[in-house]
Amino acid sequence: MTIDDVDRRLIAALQEDAGQSYAALGEAVGLSAGSAHERVRKLKTAGVIRRTTVDVDPAAVGLGVLAFVLLESGAWMGDEPTMAALRKIPAVEEAHVIAGPASVLVKVRTATTEDLQATLRALHQVDGVTSTQTVVVLETFFEKRPSVV
Repeated sequence: MTIDDVDRRLIAALQEDAGQSYAALGEAVGLSAGSAHERVRKLKTAGVIRRTTVDVDPAAVGLGVLAFVLLESGAWMGDEPTMAALRKIPAVEEAHVIAGPASVLVKVRTATTEDLQATLRALHQVDGVTSTQTVVVLETFFEKRPSVV
């Protein structure tokens, strides 16, 4: 699917407020509500828009501890069994196969440092993990979404 400037502006508007009406979206990009709806449907069908979600403040819901954990392994960990095992750990928000000092980088959010410790124990149980290195975030300046415009 080829994405044009109107599609990019629609995506940017949805990233700002995914709950707005198709009439408001259309107005923002110079389309009718029906045309905006059809374009968004096509973007979803093509997999450009993967999901519509809500941006929640983690601290407001009791998840104030953020950490990035490097998982080290003696074998390749970029397979589905590894990803499935990581998805089962509730505190793991993201997992990335990386090049560098480890095999996988995971983003973890917990309520307390004790919960972080329990999550680290769970990560050590993932098949292939030989060790971890953890970086605890003290303050987040900003987090950005992909810019499409």
